[in-house]
Amino acid sequence: MLVAQISDTHITVAGKKAYGVAPVDDMLARAVAHINRLEPAADVVLLSGDVTYSARPEEAREAARLLGALNCPYYVIPGNHDDRDVLWSVFGGAACPSREQGFIHYTVDDYPVRLIGLDSTSPGAPGGAFCPARAAWLEARLKEAADQPTLLFMHHPPVKFGVLETDEDGFSGADRLGDIIAQHRNIKALACGHIHLPAHALWRGTAVSTAPSTGMQLALDLTMKRNSEFLLEDPGYQLHYWSGAGELVTHTVYVRDRNGPHLFIDHST
Repeated sequence: MLVAQISDTHITVAGKKAYGVAPVDDMLARAVAHINRLEPAADVVLLSGDVTYSARPEEAREAARLLGALNCPYYVIPGNHDDRDVLWSVFGGAACPSREQGFIHYTVDDYPVRLIGLDSTSPGAPGGAFCPARAAWLEARLKEAADQPTLLFMHHPPVKFGVLETDEDGFSGADRLGDIIAQHRNIKALACGHIHLPAHALWRGTAVSTAPSTGMQLALDLTMKRNSEFLLEDPGYQLHYWSGAGELVTHTVYVRDRNGPHLFIDHST
């Protein structure tokens, strides 16, 4: 099973650049085309939040148009730049299968690895949240298939990665989520976005990873002294590969031109 994870697309109204400089619509189109060329083909695509630039309905519709070119099913969860009602009005149904108590979260049970999308957003706040209502929902879903390999995906990572702006955003209820994850060894990974960088951590016995953005990458600065800046680089995404052997392997992929491939043959003699 091959899962492609894209994140932080920040789609604008067609033709407009995010923050005046980032051609995010074109970047997503490039990522979609690259995913469509994968061999073996991706079984499913997960978009882990910040679908839109400013939570406007026309931005969500443009995102749906671009994502419609994918050759496989895709699923969407909200990020802090999104509006739940807007996302639900555009993606509710196939790409957002359910909404409960106002949260957009759901399970996908069509694959060898079960997918659980978690809504980590809190309206008006940049950081993540995992409240008692969401905890009760997640615990109930995990009990439904306690032995099935499971991948959780959400926008906000519940751990700090040494990135000033996103670390300061915080995550209310991280310990609550961690306690649940620690009790369920069938959770193979937690796939997140938000920080616009690929990063990995071992947290409560489970791998936590963040995907790069398709539209703009954060300038890595571990001094924790400067405000975040972003770079215009090639689109990136994650590939989560399940061979059936018991481990979920994550690769980071960038959509760029390269010289090669070349064989490991010494031509000097």
